[in-house]
Amino acid sequence: MNRPLLKLWGVSLCLMAYTHTARAESELSDTFSNLSHPQAIWINAGFYTSHFDHDKGLRNANPGLGIEWTLNDTYALTAGEFKNSDNQRSNYLGMYVMPWKWESFKLGAVVGAFDGYPRANQGGWFPALVPMVSFENQRWGLNTAVIPTLKDKLYGGISFQLKYKLNH
Repeated sequence: MNRPLLKLWGVSLCLMAYTHTARAESELSDTFSNLSHPQAIWINAGFYTSHFDHDKGLRNANPGLGIEWTLNDTYALTAGEFKNSDNQRSNYLGMYVMPWKWESFKLGAVVGAFDGYPRANQGGWFPALVPMVSFENQRWGLNTAVIPTLKDKLYGGISFQLKYKLNH
């Protein structure tokens, strides 16, 4: 490929990336302008996790209390606390980004932070990016997450979170 054509191609890619980023930034700005008027409010009582390492003596039932504040069809804020797989109290804060939809299913990830895992940052806060599939109907929903294994710091598994919608 000749040099001027390569430069044109690079500039085109940069412009497309800038346009996409500006559109996403605008969408997020619109999303947060409606923060006081959620599309839905969900509550949950924690998680159930089926760990990949069954022989580690990890806790599968992770009771707690959480909230999901749905801003629109793509974004929701979440926060809560639960008893984690290491039998410690954990907190979480994050944002669901669920751009793909099919009927009652959404696919995306939750981006956020957790604490309370003794081998991960000495129990302090650490960032997380967790792939997520969510099913939602009029009153009930189920979030299913794939928790990645992080060496000996965090044991992975499939996590299920039953949720109940307070408003509709």
